[in-house]
Amino acid sequence: MRAVVIRQYGVLPVVEEVAPPVAEPGGVVLKVEATGLCRSDWHGWQGHDPDIVLPHVPGHELAGTIAAVGSGVSGWAVGDRVTSPFICACGSCEQCLAGNQQVCLRQLQPGFNYWGSFAEYVALPFAAVNLVRLPDSLDFGTAAGLGCRFATSFRAVRQVGRVGAGEDVVIFGCGGVGLSAVMIAAALGARVIAVDTNPAALELARSYGAADVVLSSDDVVPELLELTSGGAQVTMDALGSAAIVQSALTALRPRGRHIQVGLLPGGVQLDVGRLIGQELEWLGSHGMPAHAYPEMLALVATGNLTPAKLITRTITLDETPAALAALSNGTPAGVTVIKPDLAS
Repeated sequence: MRAVVIRQYGVLPVVEEVAPPVAEPGGVVLKVEATGLCRSDWHGWQGHDPDIVLPHVPGHELAGTIAAVGSGVSGWAVGDRVTSPFICACGSCEQCLAGNQQVCLRQLQPGFNYWGSFAEYVALPFAAVNLVRLPDSLDFGTAAGLGCRFATSFRAVRQVGRVGAGEDVVIFGCGGVGLSAVMIAAALGARVIAVDTNPAALELARSYGAADVVLSSDDVVPELLELTSGGAQVTMDALGSAAIVQSALTALRPRGRHIQVGLLPGGVQLDVGRLIGQELEWLGSHGMPAHAYPEMLALVATGNLTPAKLITRTITLDETPAALAALSNGTPAGVTVIKPDLAS
């Protein structure tokens, strides 16, 4: 099969012919119909993830059709249209048995722990707990984005952040995760303020439901405090930046909630005194388990959520290495989807 292969961190990957994966017992192999280009893939390419072993194929947002079924798998067949969370849970550890597959103690992540979906085929383990059946009405490009950015944002905003109607919610970073969060929070009835350095991303945020948009700067907090009449109930770092974290915490009103979704490979220093004195909540959120997808899919089916609008670019495998490298200069507006079958 053809796949995007990283052989050195930070060095442009190349598209190569490599051996396709095989279906392990309990797992399946998918023919990749679509896969998303995510900033997490860039972090992996830069060497920020200790689980990656070179050579490596990135890619963790995926949708496709089952091409092979391993022994012991029931309820799934070749040709089924599916997606999967980017966290493939084991289904049997303490956290999985409690329904918290997003923090599985033995989780495997395609594109990080093993070769991912920037390829024509990808393996998925533990099919019984990780496969999500796609309705025929949902196209593969949209479905691919659900596996990481949109599903991550849905759980972060609705379940972890507990966003409610009438609350002021400030979203920092309007890439795929941030724009998804804007759309979801607005659909829940919140008043959303989007912050980004990219005017084009802010225009998309406005079209997805943001009531106000703010061009990011070193002194953005006073404007946010004015827009929220003293501070937001909820802030979210959808990018991953120590500077954003400080701004987000300062932009909260007392007893406010901060949701951290963006990765912080360099670490961050928190103003713990403010966390304590203002009774603020710092909430980490990491993906969403497969069993929680039906609520999100139902809202997509009714048109209350429209993740297809987030897709702004579709590219081929051959165009993927350059697109991955371009993330070094910032996250482009909207979501980029890779379709391995597209001709270059």
